[in-house]
Formats: sequence, structure tokens, C-alpha cells
Amino acid sequence: MRKATQFWLEARPRVPEAIAGLEALANDLFYSWDHGVRSLYARIDLRLWQKVEHNPKLFLRRVSQDRLDEAAENPAFLTEYRRILSNYDAYVASEPGSEVLQALNPETSLVAYFCAEFGFHESFPIYSGGLGILAGDHCKAASDLSLPFVAVGLLYQQGYFIQSIDAQGHQIATYKCHSSDELPISPVERDGKPFMISVPFPEREVHARVWQAKVGHIRLYLLDANTPENSEEDRALTLQLYGGDATTRISQEMLLGIGGTRVLSELGIRPTAWHINEGHAAFQILERCRQTMA
Repeated sequence: MRKATQFWLEARPRVPEAIAGLEALANDLFYSWDHGVRSLYARIDLRLWQKVEHNPKLFLRRVSQDRLDEAAENPAFLTEYRRILSNYDAYVASEPGSEVLQALNPETSLVAYFCAEFGFHESFPIYSGGLGILAGDHCKAASDLSLPFVAVGLLYQQGYFIQSIDAQGHQIATYKCHSSDELPISPVERDGKPFMISVPFPEREVHARVWQAKVGHIRLYLLDANTPENSEEDRALTLQLYGGDATTRISQEMLLGIGGTRVLSELGIRPTAWHINEGHAAFQILERCRQTMA
């Protein structure tokens, strides 16, 4: 007996023109440190906002059309929406302050910040602890100062785990996969095709698709090994943060350090300062030496 083919159909609501800026706000991690932006979604549907774990992009996929239409016709909501959107537009348009200009020239200086995890917000689970929160705060501060700054990391499918304790007191780790459609990221493209890089591994090449996230004034590039060009084993390199055995960990570090450096090089991005947040991206140094000697 032939197995029936299943089709999935998702009906997404249309954001009214009067509040269309909600989509731009949902695609900028500026929301992760601006309470006003997050409050807009909560005002539309608080219960759903809590259910989607404060994820603006997922919220706009799940919210009812009636709720959006009501918000677009609510004078009080529109007043607050316009105020917050105006503040956001002013933030994005702001220039580096005198303290930045005294220290460096934004036209000729650029900091490249490599890290294995970035903790911006619970809706973007590519972190597990203090290192990620530190990296996220560095990025937020760099954005607030309008520093010439670019960040590089890995895009994990599962990120951190959800912890529960059973009756015997044992920890149970539950992982949840996250779709790119639900995250504040967009694919980097070249000539209308996904931009990819490859990293030499023993007896093979590992390929990675490149995504980008807008973090206020700065960009975060993320490498994703879950692509058909790779074997199942290599696709799992970006499955979990700090997952697998020692071989997996060193492979993740090669992908981050070598692959991340190649991403910047192929995009024509020329950093003048390179920051390695702990040793996870140490292969960056070797790749830069290789490029210099080539």
C-alpha cells in the first residue's frame, strides 16, 4: 500500500499597513534590549506573547488577523507604536559619538568579534551561559556606541536545553529544534543564491550556509552546517551548542575559526582588529596566517 503524501499549509496573518513596522522591529535584535519594542507585541496579545516565549517573529506568524486589525485601529496603541518606531528610526540613524571618533576612524577601522555563543534573548537560543551573555552584551554595547563592529558565530539548530528533574532527582535535558523562519535572521545571498563557504577537514570539505542577524548598528554572521552538501555527520556539527564528543567540539571550532574568517574575506570585509572570545575560535589565527602567506 502506497504511503499517502502529506502537505502542510500555514496561513499567516497580514500585518496592516498602519503597523507594518512591527515586522522590521521583529527582525532586529534591538528588541532584545529595548523593553518598549517588546511591549508592543505583548499589548496586542499577552497570552500568545507568553506562549511563543517572547519571540516577535514567531508572534507575527501566530497572532490572529483580528488582533492585528484591532491594534491597527486602536488610537492608544497607534500612539505608542509611532513613538517607539520613531525612537527606533532615530537610533538606527544615529552616528558614532565624539568618544568613538577620538579613538578610531569608522571608515578605516573594524573590529571582528568571534565567539561560540551569543546570548541576546531567550527567543534566540544560540547560547548556554555566561560566555554567551557576555558576547551578547558586547554586541549590544557596540551597537549603542555605533562602533565599526562585526560578529561571527555558529547557528545551532537546538541551542541550549530545557532542564527538568524526574522523581529520582535526575536531570532530564530536552532539546527543541528551531526553524530559521522563527528566528531574527536572514540568508546571505550572492547572485540570488545562498552564500556558502567550505572548510577543509581531513579527507573532505565541510560546507556551511551563511546567515546574518541585524543587531541594531552591527551585523552578526552565523555559519550553518545543516545543508544537503554535507554528510549527516557533518550536518550535525551545528546541531547543539557544545554537543558531542571531543571530535565534534574541535570540528565546531574549526568551522567557526576557519569558516568565519573565510566568510569575512569572501564578503570583502577587512577587519583591523580581531577578537577571539575564549579559545573556541582559535583556528581563526591559523586561517589568517594561511591567507597572509598565500
